[in-house]
Parts: sequence; C-alpha cells; structure tokens
Amino acid sequence: MILYTAVFLVLLAADQILKYWITQNLALYESMPLIPGLVELKYIQNTGGGWSILSDYTWLLSLLTSIILVVVLILLIKGIIRHPLGRWGCVLLLAGGLGNLIDRFRLGYVVDMFNFQFMDFPVFNIADICVVCGMALAAVYYLFFYDKYDAKPRRDAHGDPSDR
Repeated sequence: MILYTAVFLVLLAADQILKYWITQNLALYESMPLIPGLVELKYIQNTGGGWSILSDYTWLLSLLTSIILVVVLILLIKGIIRHPLGRWGCVLLLAGGLGNLIDRFRLGYVVDMFNFQFMDFPVFNIADICVVCGMALAAVYYLFFYDKYDAKPRRDAHGDPSDR
C-alpha cells in the first residue's frame, strides 16, 4: 500500500502544483507553447465536467465525485479489489477525482491547461488524465481479471458453489 499511496500523493501534488503555476503565470485564456505545434498550456476555468458537461452545476459534480471517491476508497481499504491492475485504476481515479474536487471546493471551477493544437479537443489537466487512465485500467481489470481474482463464487439453489 505504500507504493500506491506514494503514487497517489505525487500525482495529486503534480496536479495541484501545475494548476497553481498556471494561475500565477498565465491570464485567463492566455496560452504558451509546451510542445510547439502539438500542445500548448492554456489557462481555462471549467465549471463543468469533461467536454464541459453539466457546466454551472459544480455542486452536483462535487457531490457525485465525492460519492464515487468514497466508494473507490472503500473498495481499496476493504481489500475488495486485490488485483494490482484494479488497484492502480483505483489509485488513478482517486488522485484525479480528488485533484478536480479540490478545485471545485476551493475555486468553484476546475483549472484546465493542456490544449491540443492539432485537433479540436477539450482543454484538460493532470487530474483528467488520471481519471481517464484510471477508468481505462478499471475497465480492463473488470473485463479480464475481476472474475478470476476478485469475484465471490456464486452459489446454486442449495448453497453450493456453482460452476460459472
């Protein structure tokens, strides 16, 4: 658990430090090149979720995020998810969810900064990257590893373990 906690803290700190740096060094909607022609840093304030869904419903996103974070934390603490792929997915979800939740509670919006210059895509942040990667890992875990490692055996009508 020490490694999971350390990675969680590093990702959360990186997210918050970069968001602070952006707000201190760029004006709202100002941008600067990060990898010229590919990615720029652009200061955006997002009151919604991904693709600005539920804009101006920060309270609802905060509530939903809080509930999801508590459930994911319980899954980890109670050892319900034991496979490393599932645990890493949870760690990334916790780091990303908490990173954006801190912004919502502290600022009333989420600070976004990575903007692809070569395609039309929403501006995003480190926490968003963590959430997307965490969901991808969680999906792979659930589809390919959950039944083998973490699912409880099913019982037939007589209470005996059944074959799947």
